[in-house]
Amino acid sequence: MTYVRTPQRWLYLTTIIDLYDRQVIGWALSSNLSTKRTIIPAWRMALSKRNITKPLIFHSDRGVQYARNLFRKHLKNNELITQSMSRKGNCWDNAVTESFFKTLKTELIYHEKYESILQTKTSIFEYIEIWYNRKRLHSSLGYKSPLEVELEFNKLKDVA
Repeated sequence: MTYVRTPQRWLYLTTIIDLYDRQVIGWALSSNLSTKRTIIPAWRMALSKRNITKPLIFHSDRGVQYARNLFRKHLKNNELITQSMSRKGNCWDNAVTESFFKTLKTELIYHEKYESILQTKTSIFEYIEIWYNRKRLHSSLGYKSPLEVELEFNKLKDVA
């Protein structure tokens, strides 16, 4: 999670990133840090975008939202999911997410002067869903966008 300042209050951005294609597949902007407003909506969005058919690891830091039984029950509803958490003080395990937040802030948030919560939410939506996932090139993906990598993967699956 990361914090975004608006004139009215802080907003909290929660993201779920697929490490294969670097796509933000689930995210939520909330006005508080409750599990119900942060990771649960982000998780539901991720599930709506990706069908889980093979084992996967859901990795996070030790944030209380990820450790609460409320969220852990969501993960346990699918036997293909294994939850993984960083060791205490080990921030390197979340390098991809931290890199995304730095990129978001450097490319967008630090250049904006938000006037309202709605403007902030719209701006972040457009950045994630229109720019970052579909068009932004990533050196770790061979200078392709996350969407390009996903489409290539799906073509390979269809051929196999």
